[in-house]
Amino acid sequence: MVISWVTSRKSNNNSFFLGDRKSPWYIVAFGMIGASLSGITFISIPGSIAKYDESLGLVPASQFSYMQMVLGYLVGYIIIAYVLLPIYYRMNLTSIYVYLKHRFGHYSYKTGASFFLLSRIIGASIRLLLVASVLQLILFDEMGVRFELTVLFSVLLIWLYTNRGGIKTIIWTDTLQTFFMLIAVVVTVILIKNQLNEGNSKSYYDILSTSGYTKAFFFNDWLTGNYFWKNFLGGIFITIGMTGLDQDMMQKNLSCKNLKLAQLNMLTFSGVLVFVNFIFLVLGALLFSYYQETNIGSNALEIIGRTDLLFAEIANSGSLGYGVGILFLLGLIAAAYSSADSALTSLTTSFTVDFMNIETKSSAYQERIRKIVHVIMSLVLVLVIIILRKTSDDSAIWLLIKLAGFTYGPLIALFFFGILTKRKLLDQYVPIICVSITFILALIWGVNNYKLISWFGEYQFGAEIIIYNSLISFALLFLVSKKVKS
Repeated sequence: MVISWVTSRKSNNNSFFLGDRKSPWYIVAFGMIGASLSGITFISIPGSIAKYDESLGLVPASQFSYMQMVLGYLVGYIIIAYVLLPIYYRMNLTSIYVYLKHRFGHYSYKTGASFFLLSRIIGASIRLLLVASVLQLILFDEMGVRFELTVLFSVLLIWLYTNRGGIKTIIWTDTLQTFFMLIAVVVTVILIKNQLNEGNSKSYYDILSTSGYTKAFFFNDWLTGNYFWKNFLGGIFITIGMTGLDQDMMQKNLSCKNLKLAQLNMLTFSGVLVFVNFIFLVLGALLFSYYQETNIGSNALEIIGRTDLLFAEIANSGSLGYGVGILFLLGLIAAAYSSADSALTSLTTSFTVDFMNIETKSSAYQERIRKIVHVIMSLVLVLVIIILRKTSDDSAIWLLIKLAGFTYGPLIALFFFGILTKRKLLDQYVPIICVSITFILALIWGVNNYKLISWFGEYQFGAEIIIYNSLISFALLFLVSKKVKS
Protein backbone atom coordinates (compact mmCIF):
# COMPACT_ATOMS: atom_id res chain seq x y z
CA MET A 1 0.00 0.00 0.00
CA VAL A 2 2.89 2.34 0.78
CA ILE A 3 4.51 1.57 -2.58
CA SER A 4 1.17 2.21 -4.28
CA TRP A 5 0.80 5.57 -2.54
CA VAL A 6 4.30 6.69 -3.52
CA THR A 7 4.19 5.52 -7.13
CA SER A 8 0.62 6.58 -7.97
CA ARG A 9 1.03 10.26 -7.13
CA LYS A 10 0.46 12.36 -10.26
CA SER A 11 -0.38 9.17 -12.12
CA ASN A 12 -2.41 9.12 -15.33
CA ASN A 13 -3.42 6.61 -17.98
CA ASN A 14 0.11 6.51 -19.40
CA SER A 15 1.39 5.69 -15.90
CA PHE A 16 -1.18 2.92 -15.51
CA PHE A 17 -0.52 1.32 -18.90
CA LEU A 18 3.21 1.93 -19.48
CA GLY A 19 4.66 3.41 -16.27
CA ASP A 20 5.46 6.61 -18.22
CA ARG A 21 8.18 4.48 -19.90
CA LYS A 22 10.53 5.33 -17.04
CA SER A 23 10.86 1.97 -15.26
CA PRO A 24 14.46 0.98 -14.38
CA TRP A 25 15.31 -2.10 -16.42
CA TYR A 26 16.97 -3.94 -13.50
CA ILE A 27 13.89 -3.45 -11.30
CA VAL A 28 11.69 -4.79 -14.09
CA ALA A 29 13.99 -7.81 -14.57
CA PHE A 30 14.01 -8.73 -10.88
CA GLY A 31 10.26 -8.26 -10.45
CA MET A 32 9.46 -10.34 -13.53
CA ILE A 33 10.96 -13.39 -11.82
CA GLY A 34 8.11 -13.45 -9.32
CA ALA A 35 5.50 -12.63 -11.95
CA SER A 36 6.64 -15.45 -14.24
CA LEU A 37 6.87 -18.10 -11.50
CA SER A 38 3.56 -17.57 -9.62
CA GLY A 39 2.23 -19.49 -6.64
CA ILE A 40 1.84 -22.64 -8.72
CA THR A 41 5.58 -22.74 -9.34
CA PHE A 42 6.26 -22.02 -5.68
CA ILE A 43 4.61 -25.23 -4.52
CA SER A 44 4.24 -27.44 -7.60
CA ILE A 45 7.80 -27.52 -8.99
CA PRO A 46 9.26 -28.78 -5.67
CA GLY A 47 6.41 -31.28 -5.46
CA SER A 48 6.75 -32.56 -9.02
CA ILE A 49 10.06 -34.37 -8.78
CA ALA A 50 8.65 -37.44 -6.98
CA LYS A 51 5.32 -39.07 -6.20
CA TYR A 52 3.90 -41.37 -3.55
CA ASP A 53 2.66 -44.82 -4.54
CA GLU A 54 0.71 -46.88 -1.99
CA SER A 55 2.47 -50.10 -2.92
CA LEU A 56 5.94 -48.77 -3.77
CA GLY A 57 6.17 -45.77 -1.45
CA LEU A 58 8.09 -42.74 -2.68
CA VAL A 59 9.21 -43.06 -6.30
CA PRO A 60 10.80 -40.60 -8.77
CA ALA A 61 8.44 -38.67 -11.03
CA SER A 62 9.53 -35.68 -13.14
CA GLN A 63 12.78 -35.34 -11.16
CA PHE A 64 14.81 -32.43 -12.58
CA SER A 65 13.41 -32.84 -16.12
CA TYR A 66 11.82 -29.38 -15.85
CA MET A 67 15.31 -27.98 -16.52
CA GLN A 68 15.00 -29.27 -20.09
CA MET A 69 12.14 -26.83 -20.60
CA VAL A 70 13.97 -24.06 -18.75
CA LEU A 71 16.85 -24.31 -21.26
CA GLY A 72 14.26 -23.89 -24.00
CA TYR A 73 13.01 -20.79 -22.20
CA LEU A 74 16.45 -19.21 -22.67
CA VAL A 75 16.25 -19.52 -26.45
CA GLY A 76 12.69 -18.20 -26.38
CA TYR A 77 13.72 -15.11 -24.42
CA ILE A 78 16.46 -14.34 -26.96
CA ILE A 79 13.88 -14.51 -29.77
CA ILE A 80 11.60 -12.18 -27.80
CA ALA A 81 14.41 -9.71 -27.18
CA TYR A 82 15.61 -9.47 -30.78
CA VAL A 83 12.49 -10.23 -32.84
CA LEU A 84 9.36 -9.13 -30.95
CA LEU A 85 10.53 -6.26 -28.73
CA PRO A 86 11.93 -4.23 -31.69
CA ILE A 87 8.51 -4.44 -33.37
CA TYR A 88 6.64 -3.34 -30.24
CA TYR A 89 8.95 -0.37 -29.64
CA ARG A 90 9.06 0.67 -33.29
CA MET A 91 5.25 0.78 -33.42
CA ASN A 92 5.07 2.45 -29.97
CA LEU A 93 2.41 -0.04 -28.83
CA THR A 94 0.41 0.02 -25.61
CA SER A 95 -1.42 -3.23 -26.44
CA ILE A 96 0.80 -5.61 -28.39
CA TYR A 97 -2.22 -6.99 -30.27
CA VAL A 98 -2.58 -3.72 -32.17
CA TYR A 99 0.23 -5.13 -34.34
CA LEU A 100 -2.27 -7.66 -35.72
CA LYS A 101 -4.66 -4.85 -36.63
CA HIS A 102 -2.00 -3.02 -38.65
CA ARG A 103 -0.70 -6.20 -40.27
CA PHE A 104 -3.90 -8.14 -41.05
CA GLY A 105 -7.06 -6.31 -40.04
CA HIS A 106 -9.91 -6.07 -37.58
CA TYR A 107 -10.78 -9.75 -37.10
CA SER A 108 -7.18 -10.89 -36.58
CA TYR A 109 -6.71 -8.11 -34.05
CA LYS A 110 -9.83 -9.01 -32.06
CA THR A 111 -9.00 -12.72 -32.24
CA GLY A 112 -5.53 -12.19 -30.78
CA ALA A 113 -6.82 -9.96 -27.98
CA SER A 114 -9.69 -12.40 -27.22
CA PHE A 115 -7.32 -15.36 -26.94
CA PHE A 116 -5.18 -13.38 -24.51
CA LEU A 117 -8.16 -12.38 -22.36
CA LEU A 118 -9.43 -15.95 -22.17
CA SER A 119 -5.98 -17.33 -21.39
CA ARG A 120 -5.12 -14.77 -18.76
CA ILE A 121 -8.49 -14.94 -16.98
CA ILE A 122 -8.24 -18.73 -16.74
CA GLY A 123 -4.55 -18.68 -15.81
CA ALA A 124 -4.83 -15.94 -13.19
CA SER A 125 -7.92 -17.54 -11.66
CA ILE A 126 -6.28 -20.95 -11.40
CA ARG A 127 -3.12 -19.51 -9.86
CA LEU A 128 -5.11 -17.62 -7.23
CA LEU A 129 -7.38 -20.60 -6.66
CA LEU A 130 -4.49 -22.94 -5.92
CA VAL A 131 -2.87 -20.50 -3.52
CA ALA A 132 -6.18 -19.60 -1.87
CA SER A 133 -6.93 -23.30 -1.42
CA VAL A 134 -3.59 -23.87 0.32
CA LEU A 135 -4.08 -20.82 2.56
CA GLN A 136 -7.60 -22.00 3.34
CA LEU A 137 -6.32 -25.46 4.26
CA ILE A 138 -3.46 -24.37 6.52
CA LEU A 139 -4.86 -21.14 7.97
CA PHE A 140 -8.34 -19.80 7.26
CA ASP A 141 -10.38 -22.99 7.79
CA GLU A 142 -9.20 -23.04 11.40
CA MET A 143 -10.21 -19.38 11.73
CA GLY A 144 -13.71 -20.11 10.39
CA VAL A 145 -13.29 -17.84 7.35
CA ARG A 146 -15.28 -18.90 4.28
CA PHE A 147 -13.35 -19.52 1.06
CA GLU A 148 -15.42 -16.95 -0.83
CA LEU A 149 -14.38 -14.25 1.64
CA THR A 150 -10.71 -15.27 1.33
CA VAL A 151 -10.85 -14.86 -2.44
CA LEU A 152 -12.85 -11.62 -2.34
CA PHE A 153 -10.49 -10.05 0.18
CA SER A 154 -7.40 -11.19 -1.76
CA VAL A 155 -8.62 -9.68 -5.02
CA LEU A 156 -9.80 -6.54 -3.19
CA LEU A 157 -6.27 -5.97 -1.87
CA ILE A 158 -4.84 -6.34 -5.38
CA TRP A 159 -7.42 -3.89 -6.74
CA LEU A 160 -6.60 -1.36 -4.00
CA TYR A 161 -2.89 -1.12 -4.71
CA THR A 162 -3.14 -1.34 -8.52
CA ASN A 163 -6.19 0.87 -9.07
CA ARG A 164 -4.33 4.16 -9.53
CA GLY A 165 -0.73 3.37 -10.43
CA GLY A 166 -1.24 0.23 -12.51
CA ILE A 167 2.00 -1.00 -14.10
CA LYS A 168 3.95 1.88 -12.50
CA THR A 169 3.08 0.46 -9.08
CA ILE A 170 3.41 -3.20 -10.06
CA ILE A 171 7.01 -2.80 -11.25
CA TRP A 172 7.96 -2.01 -7.65
CA THR A 173 5.55 -4.30 -5.76
CA ASP A 174 6.77 -7.22 -7.89
CA THR A 175 10.29 -6.48 -6.68
CA LEU A 176 9.19 -6.70 -3.05
CA GLN A 177 7.17 -9.85 -3.70
CA THR A 178 10.00 -11.55 -5.60
CA PHE A 179 12.35 -10.78 -2.72
CA PHE A 180 10.07 -12.47 -0.16
CA MET A 181 9.51 -15.47 -2.43
CA LEU A 182 13.23 -16.06 -2.98
CA ILE A 183 14.07 -15.53 0.69
CA ALA A 184 11.47 -18.14 1.65
CA VAL A 185 12.93 -20.69 -0.76
CA VAL A 186 16.61 -20.05 -0.02
CA VAL A 187 16.17 -20.07 3.78
CA THR A 188 14.16 -23.31 3.60
CA VAL A 189 16.84 -24.94 1.42
CA ILE A 190 19.57 -23.98 3.90
CA LEU A 191 17.62 -25.15 6.97
CA ILE A 192 16.61 -28.50 5.47
CA LYS A 193 20.16 -29.10 4.28
CA ASN A 194 21.44 -28.41 7.80
CA GLN A 195 18.89 -30.87 9.25
CA LEU A 196 20.00 -33.56 6.79
CA ASN A 197 23.67 -32.80 7.27
CA GLU A 198 25.03 -35.47 9.57
CA GLY A 199 27.86 -33.95 11.58
CA ASN A 200 28.50 -31.34 8.89
CA SER A 201 29.90 -34.09 6.69
CA LYS A 202 27.41 -33.89 3.80
CA SER A 203 27.53 -31.26 1.09
CA TYR A 204 24.58 -30.23 -1.08
CA TYR A 205 26.01 -32.42 -3.82
CA ASP A 206 26.19 -35.46 -1.51
CA ILE A 207 22.59 -35.06 -0.37
CA LEU A 208 21.21 -34.46 -3.85
CA SER A 209 23.20 -37.23 -5.56
CA THR A 210 22.03 -39.82 -3.02
CA SER A 211 18.38 -38.70 -3.09
CA GLY A 212 17.68 -40.42 -6.42
CA TYR A 213 15.56 -37.54 -7.72
CA THR A 214 18.00 -35.44 -9.73
CA LYS A 215 17.99 -36.91 -13.24
CA ALA A 216 17.55 -33.91 -15.54
CA PHE A 217 17.89 -35.10 -19.14
CA PHE A 218 15.82 -37.82 -20.82
CA PHE A 219 16.91 -38.92 -24.32
CA ASN A 220 15.94 -42.60 -24.26
CA ASP A 221 12.28 -42.77 -25.35
CA TRP A 222 10.83 -40.12 -27.66
CA LEU A 223 7.31 -41.42 -27.05
CA THR A 224 7.34 -40.32 -23.40
CA GLY A 225 6.19 -36.88 -22.27
CA ASN A 226 9.53 -35.96 -20.65
CA TYR A 227 11.70 -36.63 -23.73
CA PHE A 228 14.37 -33.89 -23.99
CA TRP A 229 13.53 -32.43 -27.39
CA LYS A 230 9.83 -32.26 -26.63
CA ASN A 231 10.50 -30.23 -23.52
CA PHE A 232 13.30 -28.10 -24.95
CA LEU A 233 11.46 -27.12 -28.14
CA GLY A 234 8.19 -26.84 -26.24
CA GLY A 235 9.92 -24.48 -23.81
CA ILE A 236 10.93 -22.19 -26.68
CA PHE A 237 7.37 -21.96 -28.00
CA ILE A 238 5.86 -21.62 -24.52
CA THR A 239 8.15 -18.70 -23.77
CA ILE A 240 7.37 -16.96 -27.05
CA GLY A 241 3.64 -17.44 -26.49
CA MET A 242 3.26 -16.96 -22.75
CA THR A 243 5.81 -14.15 -22.44
CA GLY A 244 6.50 -12.56 -25.81
CA LEU A 245 2.87 -12.57 -26.99
CA ASP A 246 1.33 -12.00 -23.57
CA GLN A 247 0.19 -8.48 -22.75
CA ASP A 248 0.82 -9.13 -19.06
CA MET A 249 4.55 -9.85 -19.41
CA MET A 250 5.23 -7.47 -22.29
CA GLN A 251 3.56 -4.54 -20.56
CA LYS A 252 6.41 -4.54 -18.03
CA ASN A 253 9.04 -4.58 -20.78
CA LEU A 254 7.32 -1.76 -22.63
CA SER A 255 7.59 0.39 -19.50
CA CYS A 256 11.39 0.58 -19.91
CA LYS A 257 12.88 3.79 -21.28
CA ASN A 258 13.96 2.37 -24.65
CA LEU A 259 14.44 -0.82 -26.65
CA LYS A 260 18.04 -1.46 -25.58
CA LEU A 261 17.16 -1.34 -21.90
CA ALA A 262 14.13 -3.57 -22.49
CA GLN A 263 16.38 -6.12 -24.23
CA LEU A 264 18.92 -5.93 -21.42
CA ASN A 265 16.08 -6.51 -18.96
CA MET A 266 14.85 -9.56 -20.88
CA LEU A 267 18.27 -11.21 -21.17
CA THR A 268 19.17 -10.54 -17.52
CA PHE A 269 15.83 -11.84 -16.34
CA SER A 270 16.15 -15.03 -18.41
CA GLY A 271 19.58 -15.84 -17.00
CA VAL A 272 18.49 -15.34 -13.40
CA LEU A 273 15.33 -17.37 -14.01
CA VAL A 274 17.38 -20.46 -14.92
CA PHE A 275 19.16 -20.33 -11.56
CA VAL A 276 15.92 -19.67 -9.63
CA ASN A 277 14.15 -22.64 -11.22
CA PHE A 278 17.11 -24.84 -10.36
CA ILE A 279 16.85 -23.73 -6.72
CA PHE A 280 13.16 -24.73 -6.69
CA LEU A 281 14.10 -28.20 -7.94
CA VAL A 282 16.85 -28.49 -5.32
CA LEU A 283 14.26 -27.57 -2.70
CA GLY A 284 12.03 -30.35 -4.00
CA ALA A 285 14.77 -32.98 -3.68
CA LEU A 286 15.54 -31.79 -0.15
CA LEU A 287 11.85 -31.81 0.84
CA PHE A 288 11.40 -35.43 -0.24
CA SER A 289 14.67 -36.45 1.44
CA TYR A 290 13.50 -34.72 4.63
CA TYR A 291 10.17 -36.58 4.46
CA GLN A 292 11.98 -39.91 4.10
CA GLU A 293 14.15 -39.17 7.12
CA THR A 294 11.52 -37.65 9.46
CA ASN A 295 8.15 -38.80 8.01
CA ILE A 296 7.00 -35.18 8.27
CA GLY A 297 4.77 -34.61 5.25
CA SER A 298 3.02 -37.98 5.47
CA ASN A 299 -0.39 -36.31 5.65
CA ALA A 300 0.17 -34.52 2.32
CA LEU A 301 1.62 -37.57 0.54
CA GLU A 302 0.01 -40.64 2.11
CA ILE A 303 -3.43 -39.38 3.16
CA ILE A 304 -4.31 -36.45 0.90
CA GLY A 305 -2.14 -37.68 -1.99
CA ARG A 306 -0.95 -34.19 -3.00
CA THR A 307 2.79 -33.72 -3.53
CA ASP A 308 2.24 -29.97 -3.98
CA LEU A 309 1.21 -29.77 -0.30
CA LEU A 310 4.48 -31.31 0.95
CA PHE A 311 6.24 -27.92 1.17
CA ALA A 312 3.31 -26.46 3.10
CA GLU A 313 3.13 -29.30 5.61
CA ILE A 314 6.88 -29.35 6.33
CA ALA A 315 7.10 -25.54 6.56
CA ASN A 316 4.19 -25.35 8.98
CA SER A 317 5.14 -28.36 11.09
CA GLY A 318 7.52 -26.29 13.24
CA SER A 319 10.32 -28.83 12.81
CA LEU A 320 12.43 -26.26 10.96
CA GLY A 321 11.44 -23.42 13.27
CA TYR A 322 8.26 -21.39 13.09
CA GLY A 323 10.08 -18.68 11.13
CA VAL A 324 10.00 -21.03 8.12
CA GLY A 325 6.22 -21.31 8.42
CA ILE A 326 5.93 -17.54 8.38
CA LEU A 327 8.33 -17.26 5.44
CA PHE A 328 6.37 -19.93 3.59
CA LEU A 329 3.14 -17.94 3.94
CA LEU A 330 4.89 -14.73 2.89
CA GLY A 331 6.55 -16.45 -0.07
CA LEU A 332 3.34 -18.15 -1.19
CA ILE A 333 1.28 -14.97 -0.99
CA ALA A 334 4.05 -12.96 -2.67
CA ALA A 335 4.29 -15.47 -5.52
CA ALA A 336 0.52 -15.43 -6.01
CA TYR A 337 0.16 -11.65 -5.87
CA SER A 338 3.12 -10.91 -8.13
CA SER A 339 1.40 -12.93 -10.84
CA ALA A 340 -2.20 -11.87 -10.13
CA ASP A 341 -1.65 -8.11 -9.81
CA SER A 342 0.02 -7.79 -13.20
CA ALA A 343 -2.63 -10.10 -14.71
CA LEU A 344 -5.40 -7.81 -13.45
CA THR A 345 -3.65 -4.73 -14.83
CA SER A 346 -2.97 -6.34 -18.21
CA LEU A 347 -6.57 -7.55 -18.50
CA THR A 348 -7.74 -3.99 -17.85
CA THR A 349 -5.27 -2.65 -20.41
CA SER A 350 -6.18 -5.14 -23.12
CA PHE A 351 -9.95 -4.75 -22.71
CA THR A 352 -9.91 -0.96 -22.63
CA VAL A 353 -7.45 -0.54 -25.50
CA ASP A 354 -8.37 -3.51 -27.69
CA PHE A 355 -12.16 -3.57 -27.26
CA MET A 356 -13.13 -0.07 -26.11
CA ASN A 357 -10.60 1.93 -28.15
CA ILE A 358 -10.08 4.41 -25.30
CA GLU A 359 -6.88 5.80 -26.85
CA THR A 360 -9.10 7.79 -29.20
CA LYS A 361 -11.13 9.32 -26.32
CA SER A 362 -10.50 12.26 -24.01
CA SER A 363 -8.21 11.81 -20.98
CA ALA A 364 -11.09 12.19 -18.50
CA TYR A 365 -13.17 9.58 -20.34
CA GLN A 366 -10.18 7.22 -20.54
CA GLU A 367 -9.57 7.35 -16.79
CA ARG A 368 -13.24 6.84 -15.94
CA ILE A 369 -13.62 3.82 -18.24
CA ARG A 370 -10.31 2.35 -17.13
CA LYS A 371 -11.38 2.42 -13.48
CA ILE A 372 -14.75 0.82 -14.27
CA VAL A 373 -13.10 -1.96 -16.30
CA HIS A 374 -10.55 -2.53 -13.50
CA VAL A 375 -13.42 -3.19 -11.06
CA ILE A 376 -15.23 -5.45 -13.54
CA MET A 377 -12.10 -7.53 -14.21
CA SER A 378 -11.56 -7.92 -10.46
CA LEU A 379 -15.10 -9.25 -10.06
CA VAL A 380 -14.64 -11.57 -13.04
CA LEU A 381 -11.57 -13.12 -11.39
CA VAL A 382 -13.46 -13.61 -8.10
CA LEU A 383 -16.40 -15.22 -9.91
CA VAL A 384 -14.24 -17.58 -12.00
CA ILE A 385 -12.21 -18.66 -8.94
CA ILE A 386 -15.37 -19.47 -6.96
CA ILE A 387 -16.87 -21.38 -9.91
CA LEU A 388 -13.67 -23.42 -10.33
CA ARG A 389 -13.61 -24.17 -6.62
CA LYS A 390 -17.17 -25.50 -6.67
CA THR A 391 -17.16 -27.36 -9.99
CA SER A 392 -13.62 -28.74 -10.41
CA ASP A 393 -11.42 -31.19 -8.62
CA ASP A 394 -7.64 -30.87 -8.56
CA SER A 395 -7.07 -32.89 -11.72
CA ALA A 396 -9.52 -30.69 -13.62
CA ILE A 397 -7.69 -27.61 -12.40
CA TRP A 398 -4.36 -28.88 -13.74
CA LEU A 399 -6.13 -29.78 -16.97
CA LEU A 400 -7.34 -26.20 -17.29
CA ILE A 401 -3.83 -24.90 -16.76
CA LYS A 402 -2.59 -26.96 -19.67
CA LEU A 403 -5.58 -26.11 -21.85
CA ALA A 404 -4.90 -22.41 -21.25
CA GLY A 405 -1.59 -22.95 -23.03
CA PHE A 406 -3.48 -24.04 -26.15
CA THR A 407 -4.67 -20.48 -26.74
CA TYR A 408 -1.11 -19.26 -27.32
CA GLY A 409 -0.58 -21.54 -30.32
CA PRO A 410 -2.79 -19.48 -32.66
CA LEU A 411 -1.23 -16.29 -31.27
CA ILE A 412 2.25 -17.53 -32.18
CA ALA A 413 1.00 -18.49 -35.64
CA LEU A 414 -0.65 -15.10 -36.21
CA PHE A 415 2.30 -13.00 -35.11
CA PHE A 416 4.96 -15.01 -36.89
CA PHE A 417 2.88 -15.33 -40.05
CA GLY A 418 3.01 -11.55 -40.10
CA ILE A 419 6.73 -11.42 -39.30
CA LEU A 420 7.99 -14.24 -41.56
CA THR A 421 5.77 -13.70 -44.62
CA LYS A 422 4.52 -10.79 -46.68
CA ARG A 423 1.21 -12.50 -47.49
CA LYS A 424 -2.16 -10.97 -46.71
CA LEU A 425 -4.73 -12.96 -44.72
CA LEU A 426 -8.39 -13.22 -45.61
CA ASP A 427 -9.10 -11.56 -42.29
CA GLN A 428 -12.68 -12.79 -41.79
CA TYR A 429 -11.57 -16.46 -41.66
CA VAL A 430 -8.97 -16.00 -38.92
CA PRO A 431 -11.33 -16.42 -35.90
CA ILE A 432 -12.77 -19.65 -37.35
CA ILE A 433 -9.33 -21.17 -37.90
CA CYS A 434 -7.90 -20.19 -34.52
CA VAL A 435 -10.90 -21.43 -32.53
CA SER A 436 -11.26 -24.66 -34.52
CA ILE A 437 -7.65 -25.81 -34.33
CA THR A 438 -7.45 -25.11 -30.59
CA PHE A 439 -10.62 -27.12 -29.94
CA ILE A 440 -9.57 -30.05 -32.15
CA LEU A 441 -6.07 -30.35 -30.64
CA ALA A 442 -7.44 -30.12 -27.11
CA LEU A 443 -9.84 -32.95 -27.96
CA ILE A 444 -7.07 -35.13 -29.42
CA TRP A 445 -4.79 -34.40 -26.48
CA GLY A 446 -7.49 -35.44 -24.03
CA VAL A 447 -8.14 -38.82 -25.68
CA ASN A 448 -7.03 -41.87 -23.70
CA ASN A 449 -5.71 -40.02 -20.66
CA TYR A 450 -3.61 -37.54 -22.68
CA LYS A 451 -2.07 -40.25 -24.88
CA LEU A 452 -2.46 -40.73 -28.62
CA ILE A 453 -2.63 -44.33 -29.88
CA SER A 454 -1.26 -44.50 -33.39
CA TRP A 455 0.61 -46.76 -35.79
CA PHE A 456 3.92 -45.95 -34.10
CA GLY A 457 2.78 -46.91 -30.61
CA GLU A 458 1.59 -45.03 -27.58
CA TYR A 459 2.63 -41.39 -27.91
CA GLN A 460 2.49 -39.15 -24.83
CA PHE A 461 1.98 -35.44 -25.34
CA GLY A 462 4.33 -33.20 -23.42
CA ALA A 463 5.18 -29.53 -23.66
CA GLU A 464 5.44 -29.85 -27.45
CA ILE A 465 1.64 -29.66 -27.89
CA ILE A 466 2.01 -25.89 -28.33
CA ILE A 467 4.36 -26.56 -31.28
CA TYR A 468 1.73 -28.65 -33.07
CA ASN A 469 -0.85 -25.99 -32.29
CA SER A 470 1.34 -23.23 -33.74
CA LEU A 471 2.49 -25.10 -36.87
CA ILE A 472 -0.96 -26.37 -37.84
CA SER A 473 -2.46 -22.91 -37.24
CA PHE A 474 0.32 -21.39 -39.37
CA ALA A 475 -0.39 -23.86 -42.20
CA LEU A 476 -4.13 -23.16 -42.14
CA LEU A 477 -3.52 -19.42 -42.10
CA PHE A 478 -1.38 -19.89 -45.21
CA LEU A 479 -4.36 -21.53 -46.93
CA VAL A 480 -6.55 -18.47 -46.30
CA SER A 481 -3.92 -15.99 -47.41
CA LYS A 482 -2.93 -14.51 -50.71
CA LYS A 483 0.26 -13.15 -52.15
CA VAL A 484 0.59 -9.40 -52.09
CA LYS A 485 1.15 -7.91 -55.52
CA SER A 486 4.42 -6.00 -55.68
